[in-house]
Amino acid sequence: MSNNQHKPFTERVRSVLYRIEDGILVGLLLLMIGLAVTQIFLRNLFDSGIVWSDILVRILVLWVGLVGAMVASRQGNHINIDILDRYLPERAKPVVGIVVQLFTALICTVAAYFSLLFVQVEYADGGTLFAQVPAWVCESIIPFAFAVIAVRYFMLSFENFKNIFALRP
Repeated sequence: MSNNQHKPFTERVRSVLYRIEDGILVGLLLLMIGLAVTQIFLRNLFDSGIVWSDILVRILVLWVGLVGAMVASRQGNHINIDILDRYLPERAKPVVGIVVQLFTALICTVAAYFSLLFVQVEYADGGTLFAQVPAWVCESIIPFAFAVIAVRYFMLSFENFKNIFALRP
């Protein structure tokens, strides 16, 4: 039996999803770098370029940033300011951590909701950004990423809440 068969089903699914997420991030990053390098090469050597390349690179920056934020949020490794962490007593840190995680999840939920409204408006407007690609398609990563981050922080806060009470007699 392989080591993967000993893992619970949810762990195997999570592992596959993480690999897909990592692959998407790497693919987007390579595409972004490849387009930028190609554009520089074409401009410097042939005095030409891909007309929509600059716009696509800007969109890829958005996608790389948000997919990267999703990856960072897997284990709560997102950017944070932990000033309180230095001054809090050890017993209070887990509780404050849960509050911060819940606050992060709430803010991401609000951001997902309002960005979804934005994408719906863009869909109704019917505008395009480049090569007849609708604007809403390029912007669809925004509500999706914030929703994924919100779910992850809700789950992380629930797991940490469970761990706090599992440790107490």
